[in-house]
Amino acid sequence: MPEGMPRSLRLDIARPLLRWYDRNRRDLPWRRREHDAYAQLVAEVMLQQTQVATVVPFYERFLKRFPTVSALAAASMDEVLPFWAGLGYYSRARNLHAAARKIVEIHGGRVPDTVAALMRLPGVGRYTAGAIASIAYGVRAPVLDGNVGRVLMRLTAMEADPRSPATRAHLWRLAEAILPAKRCGDFNQALMELGATVCGPQTPACLQCPLKTYCLACRKGRAGQIPPPAKRPRALPAAVVVALLRWGERLLFVQRPAKGLWAGLWELPAEPVETGEPLATARRRLRARLPVGVRLAARPAGTVVRHLTHREITFHIYVGTRLRGQDHNEPDPSSPANPSQGQPPFRWLTPDQARSLGISRACEALLRFQGGEGLRLNRRKPLPGAAVTPADRPTAEMNDS
Repeated sequence: MPEGMPRSLRLDIARPLLRWYDRNRRDLPWRRREHDAYAQLVAEVMLQQTQVATVVPFYERFLKRFPTVSALAAASMDEVLPFWAGLGYYSRARNLHAAARKIVEIHGGRVPDTVAALMRLPGVGRYTAGAIASIAYGVRAPVLDGNVGRVLMRLTAMEADPRSPATRAHLWRLAEAILPAKRCGDFNQALMELGATVCGPQTPACLQCPLKTYCLACRKGRAGQIPPPAKRPRALPAAVVVALLRWGERLLFVQRPAKGLWAGLWELPAEPVETGEPLATARRRLRARLPVGVRLAARPAGTVVRHLTHREITFHIYVGTRLRGQDHNEPDPSSPANPSQGQPPFRWLTPDQARSLGISRACEALLRFQGGEGLRLNRRKPLPGAAVTPADRPTAEMNDS
């Protein structure tokens, strides 16, 4: 038994916790398919660093389009990205796709049922493996996410940094020690549910908690101080110049590289602004990358600011148009725009066509920008809190992923 945990904890908490869970569990779509390991895999990958309320609509659309691991494995990454666009952390989509192909190639299309085998899949760590194994297959495997860690630290009144390796190792031992012999998957979900709905980070509802009798932090009046709040990392500023080029109802888009931020998604042509560099210099570099036959304004029409986890990006938007040729034999607007060797693929697309290919939330905010010359590209309502301003006005901020 790990030090700091009363022996009665393992013996006594399972019954009241499971009874509470049976009565209060939220009706979440992946809980309707608890014994479908593929459905659990998709849910757990989507839930990494993302709140439940955000995940639900993405999960339902994703499972409708890719109902089985074989369907996901047979799809291309270009087919997968549009169903992930807006969820953020796009490396998860690539890992999930690679995991599906590995499951089909190595495991005959069946998601592995052991923690060790699950952890050999791309993007699957100990927590995700334990969740899938215990929920879908009933394996006695512990889980440890932020919610479970918070519950365990309060139960034992652990005054420590939850992010330190020593604390994490101790919490993993606790999570394993308190697992009951039966209903391990439900027990793990109950711990997660308790942390998400009752034992919250700032104001735990101790009077509603089924484990208040066993909670040392509650007895000491320390539940609100355990664990100590995490320090938010400072977001590093960055600047980008963007070409918002219009041709009728279409805009010029380019596909991002296969690796890095927003990998594989489509965006408006952009160029980073180097530290201390004038915008005009970055704009000239951007202009040199654009296809022939377009006109780009000399000054930005406005800015959009986006907050990512570790970055604050200011997009300086330069509007422009495609010049009509002397003849009337215009090419198909959805075809590549003046492709050349070594250049990324440009395409003239409507905003909805671009969304069907996959765009980020940052690109969505740029599409909803209204320039100072009356440019109106999209009549949809702006994202709540999006920073959309003319160039001579201060910008607001919005979290992004």
